[in-house]
Amino acid sequence: MKLNDKGLVNKKKWEEKGYKLPQFDRDLVREKTLDAPVWLHFGAGNIFRAYVAALAQKLLDSGDMDTGIIIAEGYDYELLDVAYRPFDDLSISVTLKPDGNIIKTVLGSVTESVKTNSDEIGRVREIFASESLQLVSFTITEKAYSVANSPFIECITDLCLYRYKNCKIPLALVSMDNCSHNGLLLKGAIYKVAEGFVAKGIADEGFLDYLDDPARLAFPCTMIDKITPYPDKDVAKILFDDGVEDMTSRVTALDSVTAPFVNSEEPEYLVIEDIFPNGRPPLEKAGVMFSDLETVDKFEKMKVCTCLNPLHTAISMFACMLSYTRISDAMKDLDLFKLVGKVAEEGLPVVVDPGIISPKEFIETVINIRLPNPYIPDTPQRIATDTSKKLAVRFGETIKAYARSETLDVLSLEAIPLVLAGWCRYLLCIDDNGEKFTLDPDPMHAQLLPLLTGVTLGTDVDCAKILKPILERTDIFGADLYETGLAEKVIEYFKLMIAGKSAIRKILNSM
Repeated sequence: MKLNDKGLVNKKKWEEKGYKLPQFDRDLVREKTLDAPVWLHFGAGNIFRAYVAALAQKLLDSGDMDTGIIIAEGYDYELLDVAYRPFDDLSISVTLKPDGNIIKTVLGSVTESVKTNSDEIGRVREIFASESLQLVSFTITEKAYSVANSPFIECITDLCLYRYKNCKIPLALVSMDNCSHNGLLLKGAIYKVAEGFVAKGIADEGFLDYLDDPARLAFPCTMIDKITPYPDKDVAKILFDDGVEDMTSRVTALDSVTAPFVNSEEPEYLVIEDIFPNGRPPLEKAGVMFSDLETVDKFEKMKVCTCLNPLHTAISMFACMLSYTRISDAMKDLDLFKLVGKVAEEGLPVVVDPGIISPKEFIETVINIRLPNPYIPDTPQRIATDTSKKLAVRFGETIKAYARSETLDVLSLEAIPLVLAGWCRYLLCIDDNGEKFTLDPDPMHAQLLPLLTGVTLGTDVDCAKILKPILERTDIFGADLYETGLAEKVIEYFKLMIAGKSAIRKILNSM
């Protein structure tokens, strides 16, 4: 069974193995997309196929959409070379349910794959300037927005300029990345590069007006949520046993982990600010929630500041130090399960309620269904990546809300300062058994690790002095820990956690 157009001709063979196949004429859809593209997406990673491409497939299957998605890659071109083009841009989505059942779907909604390199940028520009184009969406990771003059953002700005010069038909640029106010971040990054274009004479002042006019170029904010781990070897074996060929997972030269298949959980949420000046596909028929900016912002804050991301971060660091390699296994640890529950409990009094879903029900689903799902091959090591860039939002917002409150006492917080101390302890690269482990990538490791030089388990050191250069970083924690009084708690917890072997287990057990 080969995953390509020719291999799908024998539909019966695939269906007998339990695969749901595209219910539309892919050749016809491809032809219509070529003539009048509607949807261009940047970022050929796993979340795109597990969620975004699957949304389009639902609409194509139901007949509510008759054009597919064109996938563009502007960073890791190898993704297209190993996971898209050899398979005629088809992929397999494997949904892993908590009861052990799986749903296997062959996705055919991607009709073309293009690169932004010099060989193919002409085709990308042609698509970008199409009058029929309604939305350009993005899953390019949080880091892509932090540097406004990055080559990728510069490329997107150049494409916007090309549309401005050749088309000027309205368009929506839709960030689906998991970061706060993602649409505004995308607009800000592009606008900054555009100002440079104007200063260099590459563009005129009218281009800035074009970027700043939501009636012509809109930047909706979104909130996306679906756990999509790296392609798992056990899932690959399921496909191999079915007879599907070439399902090997690969790590590209740029460290992207990819495969011709994706595996993900079943729950999924996508809320989008409904500003599409050139129209849009009826994504609400596929389960997407459309609302105003205020509701998107509230949903995002609920998820990122209270109901999911802080819980994920809390368990990931402690799970790494307790030598777990799967989130689901860590959730079976009673001490870690209680910690996650306490972090959620501390966040609920200040949670932002979006009104379209109950925060308490969302948390209960996360704690009791999503994180414990034994069939989701997610690792604490993956979740612990870039933690220094996440603490300010995931915990700092709750700390500040407590500090502002007239009825809540910020010093009543116990689990959250324990997590912050746990992160400092995690930076030592020593697990609870005293064994070294490798820290997961983080842009601040190089400047933070030297500050902890000399700290070893069982050694009496001046923790307050050692931690001060770290704890005073409001850019890391999002709040002044000394002003709130939580710094002292963090220091005390850290001191207890370096007392010796099994010290982390001891303090968790006492919570």
